[in-house]
Amino acid sequence: MSAGVGTTSAKKAKCGASSPRLRADALRNRERIIAAARETMVEFGAEVPFDEIARRAGVGNATLYRHFADRLELIHHVTLSVMSRTADQAESVLAEEPDAFRALRRFVHAAVEEKIGALCPLLSDGVDRDHPDLLAARDRLEAAVEALMGAARDSGQLRTDIAVGDLMVAITQLTRPLPGSACVDFDKFVHRHLQLFLDGLQAPARSELPGCAATLEDLRRRKP
Repeated sequence: MSAGVGTTSAKKAKCGASSPRLRADALRNRERIIAAARETMVEFGAEVPFDEIARRAGVGNATLYRHFADRLELIHHVTLSVMSRTADQAESVLAEEPDAFRALRRFVHAAVEEKIGALCPLLSDGVDRDHPDLLAARDRLEAAVEALMGAARDSGQLRTDIAVGDLMVAITQLTRPLPGSACVDFDKFVHRHLQLFLDGLQAPARSELPGCAATLEDLRRRKP
């Protein structure tokens, strides 16, 4: 059975409503559902049937609906999960890796595994992009990536004419599925192309970039 993407503002409010503390088994089920939803939405798009998500998570449909009343609520939590996991990666590599540019490389290669480009279309007009939970997750992600880039920049290894938005656009573009099914093995090329991109980020810059460095705020602005 498939739940529609459309919703009312009342449903939007539910996405951020605090929920009671879950038992360990219920929490595991919730996490499995979110992971399965992320995986299937990357493969099939936002309209993947809830039956398939439940099957992939190894739970019954009733369990899925007990945690997520509709598709919009599930998409909201999938988005939060991806942003949180990506921020975790940025913070971890910065703490673990003494070489700042190597930390940036590790982060970017790990971040593409989140398939951010494939998940971007989930943030359709039906999703409240200004929900407090999403804004907080976005701010945390931006701060974590900026800290990582700042360290690489301060070490003299990262060119100075790029910003967080430039990096996130590249990750998004490299993980966006190609139309059609001819490139079924496209994923195996992503890390090769990503390495080429990273080589171009190193200082000293070999060319002057057109335009200005892009921030995440620049990416959020909509055309009038």
